[in-house]
Amino acid sequence: MEITLSKIMPIAVVVALVTACGKKEDQPAASVQAGPAATAVSAAGGGEIVVRIGHAAPLTGGLAHLGKDNENGARLALEEVNKAGLEINGKKISLELLSEDDAGDPKTGTAVAQRLVDKKIVAVVGHLNSGVSIPTAKIYSDAGIVQISPSSTNPDYTKQGFKTTFRVVATDAQQGPALANFALKSLHAKTVAIVDDATAFGKGLADEFEKTVKHSGVNVVAREATNDKATDFKAILTKIKGKKPDVIMYGGMDATGGPFAKQAKELGISAKIVGGDGLCTDKMVELAGDGVSNIVCSEAGLALSKMEHGAEFAKRYQTRFNAPVQIYAPFTYDAVMVIVDAMKRANSTESAAILAAMPKTDYKGLIGNIAFDNKGDMKEGTITLYEYKDKKKVVLDVVKM
Repeated sequence: MEITLSKIMPIAVVVALVTACGKKEDQPAASVQAGPAATAVSAAGGGEIVVRIGHAAPLTGGLAHLGKDNENGARLALEEVNKAGLEINGKKISLELLSEDDAGDPKTGTAVAQRLVDKKIVAVVGHLNSGVSIPTAKIYSDAGIVQISPSSTNPDYTKQGFKTTFRVVATDAQQGPALANFALKSLHAKTVAIVDDATAFGKGLADEFEKTVKHSGVNVVAREATNDKATDFKAILTKIKGKKPDVIMYGGMDATGGPFAKQAKELGISAKIVGGDGLCTDKMVELAGDGVSNIVCSEAGLALSKMEHGAEFAKRYQTRFNAPVQIYAPFTYDAVMVIVDAMKRANSTESAAILAAMPKTDYKGLIGNIAFDNKGDMKEGTITLYEYKDKKKVVLDVVKM
C-alpha cells in the first residue's frame, strides 16, 4: 500500500527497538507519543531492559484512519508480548511504543526515519505507504536497521538492493495482475479505462494492471492521471464516459477513490470500478455513497475473515480500541512479532543480530506463514478480492501467487 497520500499501502508503522537498562518503576513500558521530549532509555544498571518500538504513519489528515489502524496493530502486539513476558539472553525485556506522524509524505517520512535512527533504534516496522517506504529505506540501510513494511506494495521498495528491507504483504506485481485477471475472466472486459493518482502506489499499481490487460489483447481506451488531493473528477469521468469502457481501473487511496466512485455513479457510469487495497476500506462506504456497490477491490494479503485466528484477533482489537480493523492492523501486529521472533532466535536485542536473523525467518503468524526471499519479499503471496454488498465488504476470491 502506498500513500502520499501514496499503499498501500495503509500509514506506516515504524518499529524502533532501543535497548537500555533501567528499573521499570523509573521507565514504565507504557505507550508514549514520540516528540522532542522522548529520549532513549539510558543504561541504569540492573533491572528490566526497555526495548523501544517506534511507529510512524499518517496519524493526521485524510489517511489518519489507516495510520491509526496500523498503529493499533503494533500497539496490541507490544502489549500482548509484555503481558506474556519476554526474556532475551537471560534478561527481562519490556517493549515500549514510540509513535510518530509521517503524514504519508516522503519528506516528512525521511525526517521521521532519521529521528528514529538518531534515537538508536534497532528495528523498524514501516512505513505504511510505498511513497514513504521507498525513500526511507536508504536511511535504515545506512544505519544497519531492519525495516519491515506492513503495507507497501510497490515492487521498487525491495528492488533497491538493501539487505535491511522486508515486507509482509504481496506486491503490485502480483496485485495488479490479480485485478486485471478478474476484470478479464469474471467481468469479461474487452475495453478498460485507467486512472491513477500519480503516487508511487497508485501509478505503480495502474501500470501493472495495464501491462496484464494489454498482454491479453484488451483495448485501453483511456489512461488518465489525477493527484492524491483531488476532489472533483467530473471532467475525467465525462471524458471516460464517452469511451464507454467495460471496466474502469482506479489506482489510488480511498480518500480520492471514494469521491471518484461516487461521482461516476452520479454521472450514470455503470462500468465496474476496480482498485487496490487503498480502496478496500470500510470508510469507502461513507466516501463513495451509492457508488460503493460498483467497486471491486483487492488487498495484498489474506482477508481477516480467512485467517485461522482472525476472528479472535478482531475481537481483541475491538475490545482494546473500540473500533473495527480497517486493513493492515494484522500485518503490523505480525511485523512486530517477526522482530521479536528474530530477537529470540538471535538471543539479542542488538540491531546487527536482529538483521542477521531475519533472512532465516520462518514464522507462523496471524496472517499465515512468514518467510522472505532474497529481496525481502514474502515467499508466499496472497491477494484477496472483495466487493461491497449492502454496504459491507465481502470476500469474492482469494488468489495464491
